[in-house]
Amino acid sequence: MKDIFDKLHEHCALFGIYDIKEASNYVYLGLHALQHRGQEGCGIVTRDKDVFYKKRARGLVLEAFDKTDIENLKGSIGIGHNRYITNGDSSLVNLQPLTASFDLGDIAIAHNGNIVNAYSIRQKLISDGAIFSSNSDTEVIIHLIARQKGSFDERLVGALSQLKGAFSLVMLFNDTLYAIKDPWGFRPLAMGELGDACCFASETCAFDLIGAKFVRELENGEIIKVDKYGVNSFKPFKSENSYRCVFEYIYFARPDSYLWDNHVYEIRKRIGQKLALKSNVDADIVIAVPDSGMPAAIGYSQASGLPFEMGIIRNHYVGRTFIEPTDSIRHFGVKLKLNPSSDVLNNKRVVVVDDSIVRGTTSRRIVKMIRNAGAKEVHLCIASPPVTHPCFYGIDTPTKSELIASSHTIEEITKYATADSIAYLSLEDLKEIVGGSGYCYACFSGNYPVSLNV
Repeated sequence: MKDIFDKLHEHCALFGIYDIKEASNYVYLGLHALQHRGQEGCGIVTRDKDVFYKKRARGLVLEAFDKTDIENLKGSIGIGHNRYITNGDSSLVNLQPLTASFDLGDIAIAHNGNIVNAYSIRQKLISDGAIFSSNSDTEVIIHLIARQKGSFDERLVGALSQLKGAFSLVMLFNDTLYAIKDPWGFRPLAMGELGDACCFASETCAFDLIGAKFVRELENGEIIKVDKYGVNSFKPFKSENSYRCVFEYIYFARPDSYLWDNHVYEIRKRIGQKLALKSNVDADIVIAVPDSGMPAAIGYSQASGLPFEMGIIRNHYVGRTFIEPTDSIRHFGVKLKLNPSSDVLNNKRVVVVDDSIVRGTTSRRIVKMIRNAGAKEVHLCIASPPVTHPCFYGIDTPTKSELIASSHTIEEITKYATADSIAYLSLEDLKEIVGGSGYCYACFSGNYPVSLNV
């Protein structure tokens, strides 16, 4: 089923909360709001009376936890994690938060991102006698902390100073909650408040669900420590240029989130408006590939004057492990997930807005599906520049050879997709819309801000 879900995928979702009765309920709800960031598995760890309580399971949040699980996760402090694999496999030992005990106490850690030098650090640790129980690069952080000297804060800084790449973290050390963002700021992490409680989440939509107030984004290289003495922030790392993942705006983040001083929905609408202003296509209607193409398609409609129609309907209940019983039904392809509305599409010249093209297989099937529903012309408008390079900072990306734009011209991609035309958002236009500097554009440019040769 991989080519049916031909998208880039975020690595993980994080949620943490301090000083609230029945913390597990809030972590559970926060993870549910962040389900789009990872569907392979999830986990919650809470703290009560010097004991960690934990539950990790494969699958979606609403499937993984029942009422008894939440009741058994006791305490007023908790962290949670949704996982989408970029490093390691989907076995239970790789689900987070990871927990361990060492000479100073107990630790639980959840990580969003990808540490590019994790393998070399891991091999050195193994040669020094370390024993690993998972394939996750997150476990490297635990080993590094345990091998430092001094207080926990000193050990934490010493460990994280050795890492290169993307690491947004929520962490419990005994009765203290930490939230951390790497010095480059690749992955989002926000702070909120709910009464007297302090909370952290990958996106603000999690605060909306639990009724918390968004306070601010963590700064690059910032560590926030929350304990019985209050909330304290420090920035112990060398200052680096900011490289926030621009694909958060294009696809990963929920449109109702507020991210890096912008509403995600508004950014996506502006992308659609820019596409329309640069387009020379004569068409009758604009439709979206749901759900991620919706805001950009609305923006395209507003700027072009073409009516926006629901030309494709999404089935939200296709499981990730759908089994195709025989070869005879494999040709159903994307129709397991998307269904065209022939009443809308018949005899129409159609502009189809999608967030990106990765391998091109899904785009080809969608175009064919729309034509079979009676469309006269199909013009693809893509709300991102061509994806030409893989990401190494926490996104599940195919190899460069699998990315169709890395080795094919737009004309060749158009022919492969059997579309009448394809128009991409230019990199220059994307930079103008989001504000230019301070973002990582490596998947479009191949210019990696943190060296991969580590």
